[in-house]
Amino acid sequence: MKKICCFFWVIFFVAGCKTTSHTNSALADINPFQFSVQKKIIGENGAVVSAHPLASKVGVEILKQGGNAFDAAIATQLALAVVYPNAGNIGGGGFMVARTADGKLLALDYREAAPGKAYRDMYLDSAGNLLNDKSVNGHLASGVPGTVAGLFAAAKYAKLDFKKLIQPAIELAEKGFVLTGREAESFNGIQNDLKKFNSVMPVFVKETVWKTGDTLIQKDLANTLMRIRDSGQKGFYEGETAKLMVEEMKRGNGILGYDDLKNYTAKYREPHVFNYKGYTVAGMPMPSSGGVLLHQMMKMVEKRNLGNLGFHTVQSVQLMTEVERRAYADRAEYMGDADFYKVPVSKLVDDNYLEERMKDYDSTKAGSSAVIKPGKIKESEQTTHLNVIDKEGNAIAITTTLNNSYGSKTVVGGAGFFLNDEMDDFSIKPGVPNLYGAVGGEANAIAAGKRMLSSMTPTIVLKDNKPFIVVGTPGGTTIPTSVFQTIVSIIDFGLSTEEAVYKPKFHHQWLPDKIFVEKNFPEQTLAALKKMGYAIGDREAIGRTEVIKILPDGKFEAVGDNRGDDDAEGW
Repeated sequence: MKKICCFFWVIFFVAGCKTTSHTNSALADINPFQFSVQKKIIGENGAVVSAHPLASKVGVEILKQGGNAFDAAIATQLALAVVYPNAGNIGGGGFMVARTADGKLLALDYREAAPGKAYRDMYLDSAGNLLNDKSVNGHLASGVPGTVAGLFAAAKYAKLDFKKLIQPAIELAEKGFVLTGREAESFNGIQNDLKKFNSVMPVFVKETVWKTGDTLIQKDLANTLMRIRDSGQKGFYEGETAKLMVEEMKRGNGILGYDDLKNYTAKYREPHVFNYKGYTVAGMPMPSSGGVLLHQMMKMVEKRNLGNLGFHTVQSVQLMTEVERRAYADRAEYMGDADFYKVPVSKLVDDNYLEERMKDYDSTKAGSSAVIKPGKIKESEQTTHLNVIDKEGNAIAITTTLNNSYGSKTVVGGAGFFLNDEMDDFSIKPGVPNLYGAVGGEANAIAAGKRMLSSMTPTIVLKDNKPFIVVGTPGGTTIPTSVFQTIVSIIDFGLSTEEAVYKPKFHHQWLPDKIFVEKNFPEQTLAALKKMGYAIGDREAIGRTEVIKILPDGKFEAVGDNRGDDDAEGW
């Protein structure tokens, strides 16, 4: 393993902490009480990049112990459920895009689903008005968790025993780990919500402030993970854990029941695959909008000499903004769970249709979302992403979510994990924006058992039929545009992997009709866009993009975003 000398280190020490050997532990080579954040690595045998250094280290340790990328991805997700509770989860869901060593492309859907008692207007009062934040906070906001089912569905491609893969997470929960500064600040910021939306106070509630270096021990979560270890998928969806979830629902007037849990299944679907300038791009199909949106946006710029326009120039940003506008207009009208609604995917990505969508494009002035509507077809932010690759040729991109940071803010009493607030990703009321400002209609209306539309965009780009880029990010509706910008930054603009990840990003999603930009975006470009008629909005960090790029010599360049504690590990 060769480490690049240009990286960032942040080291967390706990005064008086024991640094004894973990010889008989699943964390033998990992010290949860003294660790560093590494932003870039080049590995020869494999690489993992995720939102937390301990999770990335767990993934690489599994690779070293003979596991493949699927083993490492499962172990990394389970570790994230412990060390990154605001988005890593067993109470949420996600998507996996993978390419196996023998060249097979996979798409695994373990998105949350609406409970059996859910119905179309459940968040509206008798007058049709929204019921405050019922779809965002508290028990009624939760869909049926899919993560655990997804882990076991992915395990069919793994090599090691699941009990080995879950043990690091159990030890991290049972024995604890130290908090980074960002984590401590995050816990302090949700104390009021935790007290409001929980009747059984979780370990995250603290009478004094959380500080950098504090140890977090999660005994209830450890016990939940042990039940999964000992009883498999049934250890979560049935038995004691299911009982604790249903009892939690009863305390808060939620509707998630035993049958919802027992009947949940993860689904392998056909990946959404398209070509771009000689590259093959593999992404998620519905109920993720990410694969189709990425397809639309990349195809709308493919023949327009994007690279020649220059990175972050007014010309390139304006063109990319306008294709984002058109793609998100289609998202609002046509995209949803294809098991419940006939999503016209083939039409939405048809070359002639996309050419027609760009006929009213004017490079000299701003488009208008009041004028530019969804195309005419005659026939639908708190997340975390991880990438893994191994020397055998397995490559995996996984995005999972609780939706909002810490999901519904409700922790299952006695089980120790946060429940999601994914019900807000449905169209609660046609034309009314959700938490992320996205609007929708019939295609994404609530129905029992239906999976809510997602923006998650785990993606693998192939070159000469071999993995070239493994990429994804959290960020709600900004996910597809961030992945779009990252890929074209590498392919079209020729940026380095680090530049593609770290450079300021922008976002347009049709409504609201505004370009959102990160800090340090070129002022000259913004001034020119304003002159053309664009409204500009400032934003904090857009996403936390993770990338693994396969270099010409076959080594793996992994980069974790500098917008968080994201960490790249390899060997």
